[in-house]
Amino acid sequence: MNADPATRSGRALRVLGNSVAAIVAGLLLFASFPPRPLWFLAPVGIALLVVVLTDRGRGPRRLRAGFGYGFLAGLGFLLPLLPWVGEYVGPVPWLALSGVEALFVGLFGLLAVAVARFRAAPLWIACVWSLTEWLRSTVPFGGFPWGRLAFGQSEGVLLPLASIGGAPLVSFAVALTGTGLAALVVAVLDTRRPMLRWLAPAATAAVLRWLAPAATAAVLPLVAIALAPTVPGMADAESGTVTVAAVQGGVPRLGLDFNAQRRAVLDNHVRQTLELATDVDAGTVPQPDLVIWPENASDIDPFRNADAAASITAAARAVDAPILVGTVLVRADGSTTNTVVVWDPDSGPGDEHDKKIIQPFGEYLPYRDFFRHFSEYADRAGNFSPGSGDGVVRAAGIPVGVATCYEVAFDRALTEAVRAGAELIAVPTNNATFGDTEMTYQQLAMSRLRAVEQGRAVVVAATSGVSAIVAPDGTVTDSSALFEPTTLVAQVPLRTSITLATRLGSIPEFALAAAAALAVIAAALQTAARRRRPAVPSTDGADVHGTDQPRLGERIE
Repeated sequence: MNADPATRSGRALRVLGNSVAAIVAGLLLFASFPPRPLWFLAPVGIALLVVVLTDRGRGPRRLRAGFGYGFLAGLGFLLPLLPWVGEYVGPVPWLALSGVEALFVGLFGLLAVAVARFRAAPLWIACVWSLTEWLRSTVPFGGFPWGRLAFGQSEGVLLPLASIGGAPLVSFAVALTGTGLAALVVAVLDTRRPMLRWLAPAATAAVLRWLAPAATAAVLPLVAIALAPTVPGMADAESGTVTVAAVQGGVPRLGLDFNAQRRAVLDNHVRQTLELATDVDAGTVPQPDLVIWPENASDIDPFRNADAAASITAAARAVDAPILVGTVLVRADGSTTNTVVVWDPDSGPGDEHDKKIIQPFGEYLPYRDFFRHFSEYADRAGNFSPGSGDGVVRAAGIPVGVATCYEVAFDRALTEAVRAGAELIAVPTNNATFGDTEMTYQQLAMSRLRAVEQGRAVVVAATSGVSAIVAPDGTVTDSSALFEPTTLVAQVPLRTSITLATRLGSIPEFALAAAAALAVIAAALQTAARRRRPAVPSTDGADVHGTDQPRLGERIE
């Protein structure tokens, strides 16, 4: 029978309300990211989404509803997080990327519905978030890790967990805190078990079942707080200290055409370095042991242009320190690489790091003939080749791990470098193509998490800002403003010990993803078994096929 108009209207209003709540959940996730110091909103956003997905704890929704509400939450999260993608190329790439990435949040909603029927559902749902976050960071085209929950926690109490299990453990802790909060909310909203019944002895077990997930989720923040004083880097330097300078030379103009004046960009960084040398001679700043220039500081290949090489050499000699120069090289085989070259004041060019993880649709364009039909900017994408190696260069005798711009978003880049002996981390980046958007602050938050994860000081050098000096505990000790040429000079510790996160590498993420996969498989098998059950006549004459809807975390017997 068709439902009467009042029933249909009520159902439509419920769907509308749930849709709005899902979008608000996504907006809360967005609001938790820098530059806003509202990291605590991330668990609230996860909790609200889980409450929607479990129909306020009354039972899992249909899988397609879970996907739909998850997708809406993904749009609410990613659309406001990623507008920098289309800052100078129009809204199509921004909307397309946001839509594709929101599909993974939709997948989370679907799988969360599938595992919500299990006891300890908050744990399994949090594992599902880890699974979908791993997938989003892996596929397609190498993945797009931007927007991982961990990257919004650079000022949060959970940050110390990065030294144990890296970004995956921090994301999981945020998700588990949110799912535990959802379980508590469900307990409060459960009108079938009034609060007064908590006083009855028979209700003790139920109360413990409600509160246990929330209490378990609360343990991780407490562990993180307890670990805070012992985060690697809070102790004295293990291998001495080094004075570093991060040069932010500025660009002639923002946008995709900033490098049309490639010589001006190089001259800006040379000029800023010469000013640093003058200040050193005057005794107003200490003599740096190492100078770091940003990515694309010299888009003129100094191996093919004698003037560029001479300018860089003059700057290095003036400051009397090797410079890590971000440049673009054309190799003998015709390939182009985004490279950091160590330029010594005496011996000239030395070690090199070719960017290994290059940005699709920016530094290269997959399926170029196809995508050029959708944007006039397609043919302006680069044609770079990825490099190899362990990400370590030696400058002034110091092994420096390099993660160039986009690479800092990927766990494996710096883990490999620190395992290979890096005692300091450099993140040269070029944010001029993204204007005054929040992108640079989001990326700085990644560098702060990497500092804790790897137990190393991090030096961020940006063409137009924000440049920063980050201590091994994730604290920003100095930073620059946007669009203001400047130089940051600081003494930072060199570290040789390896954090547990560095030792474990990808193991925590794989373990969490595997746990989620097993839970999803168990849910699929359980569903299949219920469907095979014989129909049981109900008291009103209808047939029931085991489609009872359990509450959040209540096991079906």
